[in-house]
Amino acid sequence: MDQAELQRSGTKAELPSMDQLWMPFTANRQFKAAPRLLVSAQGMYYRTHDGRQILDGTAGLWCVNAGHGRPEISAAIARQAQEMDYAPPFQMGHPLQFEAANLLADIAPADLKKVFFTNSGSESVDSALKIALAYHRARGDGTRTLFIGRERGYHGVGFGGISVGGMVANRKVFRGSLLPNVDHLPHTYSAEHQAFSRGEPDWGAHLADDLERIVALHDASNIAAVIVEPVAGSTGVLAPPKGYLERLRNICNRHGILLIFDEVITGFGRLGTPFAAQYFNVTPDIITTAKAVNNAAVPLGAVFVRNGIYETVVNGSPDGAVEFFHGYTYSGHPLAMAAAVATQQIYQRDKLLTRVLDDGIGQYWQEALHALSDARHVKDLRNIGLIGGIELESRPGAVGKRAFEAFVACYERGVLVRYTGDTIALSPPLIIERGQIDQIMTTLRDVLRTIA
Repeated sequence: MDQAELQRSGTKAELPSMDQLWMPFTANRQFKAAPRLLVSAQGMYYRTHDGRQILDGTAGLWCVNAGHGRPEISAAIARQAQEMDYAPPFQMGHPLQFEAANLLADIAPADLKKVFFTNSGSESVDSALKIALAYHRARGDGTRTLFIGRERGYHGVGFGGISVGGMVANRKVFRGSLLPNVDHLPHTYSAEHQAFSRGEPDWGAHLADDLERIVALHDASNIAAVIVEPVAGSTGVLAPPKGYLERLRNICNRHGILLIFDEVITGFGRLGTPFAAQYFNVTPDIITTAKAVNNAAVPLGAVFVRNGIYETVVNGSPDGAVEFFHGYTYSGHPLAMAAAVATQQIYQRDKLLTRVLDDGIGQYWQEALHALSDARHVKDLRNIGLIGGIELESRPGAVGKRAFEAFVACYERGVLVRYTGDTIALSPPLIIERGQIDQIMTTLRDVLRTIA
């Protein structure tokens, strides 16, 4: 009996040896002592190795926006694997690369119509930083090499992304080898002024003005770009204060600094628009994406770049010369492109990129989440689009323990959530229905009532 038959029958599958695998972002010893294994998925649900159904409250890892097991996507991947499994991306191309780029450009904001393919959000961020440097050098501003990130920001795990990121646990071990020319804006969260905000907090737009202080310190002639997440996800769901992103945009314009939005989480309908840039009506110069670009079916990332940036770099090199010495063996991989084309067609056909706003599911989500304000241990609730953060009171000397226990208890009750520190993070697939939202919130309330 294979794994699929085992899960359908409800029989507990025999587990493989776990000794050899080093798991990412996981307490390996703890996990291997009590493993949580997923063996299949369909629609809104996973199935575990012991035959239990798990409601996906996190879209996998912020990425399966169209729901699991889409036959159009798997069929496209299978077809492409039979037709051509790989094509070299350097000095060569294949039609699906261009078809996928065209579909993505169609939904991109303003003139961000040039698309550079990567394999992950981390690679998208490092590519964006390199593009910024190449752009300034091509236009004769080679002194612009400094990047400005933000405290509590997450931009992947490459050395560039860690350098501009602001999550201490991700940085401390590697501190001595991070990029030297980096500064950071203050984070935007204040429990005193923003607790239990619905959507964008009213307080905090002035925090963007700290960029002027940083510009005065380093001089604008040395600064290449500012990079921020429009909505900070991995740090615990922090929506930007009203007017904050507009202020950043205006300051960057004033000083000739590029603005990069990291939309690895917010891209592709999470807020009810294709990109957060459109939701907030603030257009950056570069957008980094990954995750939901192809429903996470095959590793893929994409960087969206303003036409003028592309033209400056490409037209600034001699004829026949490589203009941008950067790329990956798997850039524009045929299987990833097949998945991207199929996914984008699903998004358009099913109107998933705007569903959060159009059919009221976002408002229903907000009301259901904030109904937990009186639940045990709840310290704060934050939401925007189809994202939710439930911050719990931490135990003295044991930050993160309570949220971890809630995560495990929810899993045992048939709901998958995420946790970061003592914040439970939620980001379900965009196909979620109201009854499934109710199940997530009811499970959380019951779990918080039972844990210490």
